[in-house]
Amino acid sequence: MPARAAEPPLWPDDAMHRLAALALLQTLNAELLSNPSATLTLDSWCAAHRLAEKPTIVADRVRGQDKPAGPEIRALLKVDADAPVNYRRVRLTCGDKVLSEADNWYLPALLTPAMNATLETTDTSFGRVVKPLDFRRTTLGARLLWAPLPEGWAMGAPLPPAGAAPLAIPPFVLEHRAVLTLPDGTPFSALVESYTRETLAFPPPALAAPAR
Repeated sequence: MPARAAEPPLWPDDAMHRLAALALLQTLNAELLSNPSATLTLDSWCAAHRLAEKPTIVADRVRGQDKPAGPEIRALLKVDADAPVNYRRVRLTCGDKVLSEADNWYLPALLTPAMNATLETTDTSFGRVVKPLDFRRTTLGARLLWAPLPEGWAMGAPLPPAGAAPLAIPPFVLEHRAVLTLPDGTPFSALVESYTRETLAFPPPALAAPAR
């Protein structure tokens, strides 16, 4: 299924809303870092910001774009070149909004037959399927892909002038790389998650500059 053309959220382009966007992205980043399941974190984000009437994350499976596990992924999963590694790509959606796109390499040998069957035949999100494993998540990297404010803004660097057009937010705003492990520390999944501007697709907060 081709990606839907996402309309960017319409936020005013001024310093106050840039600061609000940065704070929200940092909040989302912190919540993702503190929760082993990105799916459950996005469930809460979707509900808190009323992104859909039914605030439940649904996995939209992307087929036909397989990426074999290379040496780096196999090293993260601690398996040799002969071990079977499955690949799954999904878009996590909230209503009609795509909040993230994720590449997932996982070891079918460490999942139950029922889990493997569900992953192969349905669009159920990986986090929901493997939740009974009581897994842990280790974040290898987390970075903002968009800086609403310039470097050094907190130390007095000039802020961008307000613009008449809406704030230009790029398609992807945050990236996480992570490994999921069993309670004994055995890795079974390696993830690359790219979070979209639609995580901010709600009415911008009503902000005003402080009175002098």
